[in-house]
Amino acid sequence: MTQTHGSTAGNGAPAPSDRNSLTVGPDGPILLHDHHFIEQMAHFNRERVPERNVHAKGSGAFGTLEITGDISQYTKAAVLQPGAKTDMLARFSTVAGEMGSPDTWRDPRGFSLKFYTSEGNWDLVGNNTPVFFVRDTMKFPHFIRSQKRRGANGLRDNDMQWDFWTLNPESAHQVTWLMGDRGIPKTWRHMNGYGSHTYMLYNEAGEKSWVKFHFISDQGVECLTQEDANRIAGEDSDFHRRDLFDSIEAGDHPSWTLKVQVMPYEDAKTYRFNPFDLTKVWPHGDYPLIEVGKMTLHTNPENHFAQIEQAAFEPSAIVPGIGFSPDKMLLGRVFAYADTHRYRIGPNYQQLPVNRHRVEGAYTYQFDGPMAYDHTGDRSKYAPNSYGDPFSDLTGPAEDGWETDGDMVREAYTLRPEDDDFGQARTMVNEVWDDAARERFVSNVAGHLAGGVSDEVLERAFEYWRNVDEQIGKRIEDAVRAGQHGDPAPHPTEALETV
Repeated sequence: MTQTHGSTAGNGAPAPSDRNSLTVGPDGPILLHDHHFIEQMAHFNRERVPERNVHAKGSGAFGTLEITGDISQYTKAAVLQPGAKTDMLARFSTVAGEMGSPDTWRDPRGFSLKFYTSEGNWDLVGNNTPVFFVRDTMKFPHFIRSQKRRGANGLRDNDMQWDFWTLNPESAHQVTWLMGDRGIPKTWRHMNGYGSHTYMLYNEAGEKSWVKFHFISDQGVECLTQEDANRIAGEDSDFHRRDLFDSIEAGDHPSWTLKVQVMPYEDAKTYRFNPFDLTKVWPHGDYPLIEVGKMTLHTNPENHFAQIEQAAFEPSAIVPGIGFSPDKMLLGRVFAYADTHRYRIGPNYQQLPVNRHRVEGAYTYQFDGPMAYDHTGDRSKYAPNSYGDPFSDLTGPAEDGWETDGDMVREAYTLRPEDDDFGQARTMVNEVWDDAARERFVSNVAGHLAGGVSDEVLERAFEYWRNVDEQIGKRIEDAVRAGQHGDPAPHPTEALETV
């Protein structure tokens, strides 16, 4: 039988949707019985062997998070209490490049953190941008494949990238970040990090708030021009990895100031933007940054493979006082990240020293499997049991839950009064950047569009940028057209100052 329209699931049956996951109401949680979503994510996590499918090229270091502020009114998490000092591991990476790719390609940078807290490991898996390209995890495999390599020639392809971006206009905010100055950080030390997703905080009294995490570089934010990035890629493809290791080795320990934005729980129901949409930021004028503490990296790995490549970061690793939110990208990643580690490293990846928690007396009902190191003798492997082995039996409303109701649907988030795909990108271009930054942006976009983008996709790209800003869109089109007629597209030569 021939499939005449639409995509199919792995068993050949029609796929219900490749764009929207199944949720309880437009804003509700993703349902576990969305078999097509689970199949998509589980298969996606197993597409590459053995390096990470995403964030393959990177490195990191160990350090400490010290809390100097007081947000105990919002959270009971021990790691965030005043005076707490917690050992941690950071890993920085590019997103699309493979293991041997140059560090200075234009790409978002992963900013993944593992905190070895007294209540278990807390992982904050983010980027050096506060937003992302898509807002539903169902689209994530499709996005990543558009950034990878073509089947025939094995080459990365600008046409694939712009085809995906222009057919998913929600990407405009992140693509504006990517094509702007911060698309290529000078070093990992000179970039901010963001939890990106919206998380929940809850305190001892059970009161809930929503939160976004920001790690602001104490070295300042500095970036590379496209020309400098191209030159460095040819001279030292491990430039960022080398810089971090050498800086720490020399005693120059980079640090970041942890700040949070906190939104009262009820505000989320009526806020002008959907606060759980990963393509949006919360303006600081509405929810100002609150200083919490400082993260310092002071110790290099002793063995890169054992302590960096085998490090497993996952947003499912949370601790009491911190919870999830209705962010569809976050909820999908809660499953996907842990599952990719089970495939890439093995089902007992949490027993590796770099991933092992530091909670005394911990008791789990995970048993056996390949490469099992921990064992529990002859104790009960089931719960409940008659032999005094402890088990959890909580009932009632989830401490970190939220109320939701509605039909099971495959829809985008419910639109709010100021929800649109281009508005925050427009604000960045017109209100955050200066003229020199806009000139560099136009040059970066035009140069990328000139790299083999088909006519149909090119026309959509011009419209995409006109939707962000009419004048910027015209300048980009003029620059590309000039290059098509043999005239060199304008390219700035001035040095990039700290932004």
